[in-house]
Amino acid sequence: MSDKSILGIEAMQKGDFEKAAGYFSEAIEENPKDAVCYVNFGNLLAAVGEFEKAITFFEKAIELDAKTTTAYYGAGNVYYNSEQFQSAQKMFLKAIQKGMDHSDVFFMLGMSYVQMNQPLPALPYLQRAVELNEEDTEARFQYGLCLAQQESLDEAIRQFQIVVEKDPGHADAYYNLGVGYAFKEDAKEAMEMLNQALSIQPDHDMAANLKQLMQTL
Repeated sequence: MSDKSILGIEAMQKGDFEKAAGYFSEAIEENPKDAVCYVNFGNLLAAVGEFEKAITFFEKAIELDAKTTTAYYGAGNVYYNSEQFQSAQKMFLKAIQKGMDHSDVFFMLGMSYVQMNQPLPALPYLQRAVELNEEDTEARFQYGLCLAQQESLDEAIRQFQIVVEKDPGHADAYYNLGVGYAFKEDAKEAMEMLNQALSIQPDHDMAANLKQLMQTL
């Protein structure tokens, strides 16, 4: 990576986007055939909400080097944030096919399927995200939700339990544990989980509604 690219990334991390843009422009001028320079500028444009311009830079990076996995990943994030989930899914899948093996790309691919209401194809990617980063409670939570939707209740409960162990303030995980135990007809455990959700987030309407419903049964 060129010195200008490194300076640009440092400026970007400090939130000085104008200075970063200057460095990245110089890096491209000095190395017009270096795909990574275009990825860096694409990431900068994405960070400031210039989504269409960002895509142009990621496409240029791919044109220069079709194996630039970060370009597919960057484009996938732009499409995801623009709610173009099918385009996002294609880009994240490409990044994986080209060799990216990071928990984030598997998580984002899984979430693209989730956003398209396709929990079954999301499952293996969310599972892989959790395998690659066991501390990622959000990936584990989403994995648990997809398992629950496929009626793999015991495994879903196990995942939600790990989430609350790692993140005791995760009200939604407690709520979903409550739902899981309610389905298993364990009213005592379900009520305990719902109370935990409400102690963390008193305005958790779904937990309050389920608790009220269970109290009337």
